[in-house]
Amino acid sequence: MSGAHLDEWQRRSFDISSGNCTPEQTADAYRAHILSIQYAWANSQLSQASMAVLFRTYSERYANVMDSDDPRTGLNNYAESALHLARSQRNHSDKWVSSLTMENVLDLPCLQRMRQAEGGDSQVAGGDEEDDGGKTSGSNKEPQILDERLKNFEPKIIELIMSEIMDHGPPVVWDDIAGLEFAKTTIKEIVVWPMLRPDIFTGLRGPPKGILLFGPPGTGKTLIGKCIACQSGATFFSISASSLTSKWVGEGEKMVRALFSIARCHQPAVIFIDEIDSLLSQRTDGEHDSSRRIKTEFLVQLDGAATAAEDRILVVGATNRPQEIDEAARRRLAKRLYIPLPEATARLQIVTNLMAQEKNQLRDQELDSVVTATQGFSGADMTQLCREAALGPIRSIQFSDITTITAEQVRPILYSDFLEALNTVRPSVSSKDLELYDEWNKTFGCGR
Repeated sequence: MSGAHLDEWQRRSFDISSGNCTPEQTADAYRAHILSIQYAWANSQLSQASMAVLFRTYSERYANVMDSDDPRTGLNNYAESALHLARSQRNHSDKWVSSLTMENVLDLPCLQRMRQAEGGDSQVAGGDEEDDGGKTSGSNKEPQILDERLKNFEPKIIELIMSEIMDHGPPVVWDDIAGLEFAKTTIKEIVVWPMLRPDIFTGLRGPPKGILLFGPPGTGKTLIGKCIACQSGATFFSISASSLTSKWVGEGEKMVRALFSIARCHQPAVIFIDEIDSLLSQRTDGEHDSSRRIKTEFLVQLDGAATAAEDRILVVGATNRPQEIDEAARRRLAKRLYIPLPEATARLQIVTNLMAQEKNQLRDQELDSVVTATQGFSGADMTQLCREAALGPIRSIQFSDITTITAEQVRPILYSDFLEALNTVRPSVSSKDLELYDEWNKTFGCGR
């Protein structure tokens, strides 16, 4: 970012104080302006150096309203700042309302819909506050704080979903997933393409409401869920049973309803449920009442009773114990795909990709030998094997030299390091477990 561009950022971002504003208004105005900086940082429009300069100036001038003077913390709280802004009370003056422009509050679809729901963008988002005699354009009613579909939920639940459940990790492409060609092809056909072209995939071609990814641990089920969201341009929500039961005891069903409601505000959306067997396990007579209510609410949402036909919300469940899933839940997860252990070509791809990031002297024949020796390893096991082999060069360094040796002096990874690693890293999935997965796939699976 050039010096002139940085000066423009500072000019726009620091003009947030006014004698007519209360301290609360100043704090909310700060959050409104910082959203633009956070958005630019998230999209690589703001360099590390420029970010440091801006936050250093913020910490000196607005220390009393800053959420954090740590650039890394402040710049990663985009959704949190947006929620503070959405919940703030903007009813003190027309000048205060009109100061919230789209230049300040950027590209959070849920917030855009919240403002549009009140009858257009002109009053808050358009920035054209003057109309016929200096009156604010549009009606004089107060701007709605939340989308109409979210007004019945407690702010703490909405904030939890936005800040903790909504996944903001790096993008994932299909090439990041080694092997699993059948699963990837099936998911593209029944999930990704329908989300990209809902006008074509209608009626009998419509996508399923939910799919189940089952198989041994460490085979890439979570990675597939993230890839579905990235490749379909969907918002990715990631939850587990512990998110609903440990933090919100007695309020889990409210959390479930809020999750699906917020997902509707961010369509297309993918709701990934890890360890779905612990959330939707088979019902028993001794089951706790709160667990039963959570399960019932999820089944209602999965069934689509509370979801419009045109809603583009996909539930992806992942489990290592498919046999423990409730029968009603299994029926609602209509597409059930087996994610098996990686084949030889996939194991080779995993090792090759990981070793490409490290200095090594591995020949093709040696890589083939590693692949042959790792029959029955999961993707996670292969990663652990490579980590252990990468420590080989470090272990060969004399203890007296560890504090003085440079990174360039560390020797490359050799085939002998993998042989040593194979003595300590073992397959994490037993042959008995594999037989159970194969049997369940033959009975309930939807593929090979």
